[in-house]
Amino acid sequence: MAEIGFRKFIITVTVIGAAVIELIDTSIVNVGLSDMSGNLGATLEDVAWVVTAYAIANVIIIPMTSFLAARFGRRNYYVSSILLFTVASMACGQAHNIWQLVAFRFIQGIGGGALLSTSQAILFETFTLEQRGIASALFGVGIFIGPTLGPTLGGWIIDNYSWPWIFYINLPIGLAAAALSWTFVREPLTQRRSDSVDWTGIGLLIMGLGSLQVVLERGEREDWFSTRYIVVLAALAVVSLVSFVIWELIAEHPVVDLRVLRSRTLASAAALTFVLGFALFASVFIVPVFVQRLLGFTAMQTGMLFLPGAAVSIVVLPLIGKMLVKGVPPHVLIVIGFMVVSVFAYMLGSLNQAAGSSDFFWPIILRALGLSLMAIPLTQLAVSGLPPRDIPQGVALNNMMRQVGGSFGIAFINTYIDHRLAVHRQDLVSELVPGHPATVARLSGLTHRMAAAGMSPWEAPRHALAVLGQMVERQANLLSYLDAFRLVAFICVACLPLILLAGKPRRTNPAAAAAAAAESH
Repeated sequence: MAEIGFRKFIITVTVIGAAVIELIDTSIVNVGLSDMSGNLGATLEDVAWVVTAYAIANVIIIPMTSFLAARFGRRNYYVSSILLFTVASMACGQAHNIWQLVAFRFIQGIGGGALLSTSQAILFETFTLEQRGIASALFGVGIFIGPTLGPTLGGWIIDNYSWPWIFYINLPIGLAAAALSWTFVREPLTQRRSDSVDWTGIGLLIMGLGSLQVVLERGEREDWFSTRYIVVLAALAVVSLVSFVIWELIAEHPVVDLRVLRSRTLASAAALTFVLGFALFASVFIVPVFVQRLLGFTAMQTGMLFLPGAAVSIVVLPLIGKMLVKGVPPHVLIVIGFMVVSVFAYMLGSLNQAAGSSDFFWPIILRALGLSLMAIPLTQLAVSGLPPRDIPQGVALNNMMRQVGGSFGIAFINTYIDHRLAVHRQDLVSELVPGHPATVARLSGLTHRMAAAGMSPWEAPRHALAVLGQMVERQANLLSYLDAFRLVAFICVACLPLILLAGKPRRTNPAAAAAAAAESH
């Protein structure tokens, strides 16, 4: 028993560590883009591909993890993915130009795409059925800590060392995880067979999801369909994904078995997971940009905002695991989770320019609580009723929906903010009517302040007008971000009827539960 307990402990630490470094790398590079730009002699537009390449590789590989694990053996595939991720991390730090870095980030994303899905599958098969709620909670703690630590850790590294160390920190963890995984991880008792390779499906999947991810990641920067390559990739994504769905439904040995979506519960859970990804990534995107652009927070201060939420997750997730083990319906927790996240977004939608760190404390706590309430129950709901052999595939599809939902969320929110900014700017400017008493009074007050600061009579009015323009721009930005927060709140509430389509979840049998939360994140 002691040996079994030791093995369980080693596997838990190993797979959570592997998942955490993958999650950290999704956000840690964001704070280093400016340094990479200067060091590698690239524009910020080019450096943005460092983020895009990783996301493209991730979203392509995630739905294929079940097939690849069955084809090569899960332990072989898992260890190879860790080593690929680790070697690519080293190569990223050694890159001599921006396109080398982009290429190595893509390779890193291919390796990293397997870590979340396979890590949790291994963790759940290591624990007994009664312990799997706790195992999911432990994994969830790592999932929440990873994205939270990313910007904070990245800012500290950039301030004290240099950007290559953002990638070098993966080396000791990756090598240790690979060695321990090879020693302690075993093959699953039940998994799908893969006797042939669906090259057509793989090709269509790569073209479809790859094109879609580029459109979502780059569309807003390129003014969407006014740019030729965005139009071409959008058309390619539509044609490829439609063809992929048709092909996978008729193929004898599909790379992604879409037949599992015949489960109404899985289909409903996948749709809700898409919304979860939207809310998760959109809020992570809006809050840092909001506090840094409008409130003057540093990267380190921004990262610290999310730490209380991570602490709450560490406490709450094990409790949620116990609640699920005791039979609390996942429907209930999911509905409460979406409502709590909606309250978080609504509270931030009521802030003003005088907001400080204390104004974010309780909203961030609510965000962490709401996401904790949703993440594990959504996975359990998705796989309830699926036969054991279909669960890895069902969970992989659920994972893909979260990733695509996140990319869609960031792209949509970014575009929505720009649209609302133009509307609010127009509304505010229309109120600045020459000769209007309010406009005259504001300009007069600013002019007197400029004159009191020592400006000449002809300089003071000009500077007063410029300051008024800046005030309008700042207020328009504030209003557009507040609209974005309220939109997230509305979407979280509007999606709740989807839970009614899921039906009553059936209790999974032990073998099914082994893979149940296999890829809840």
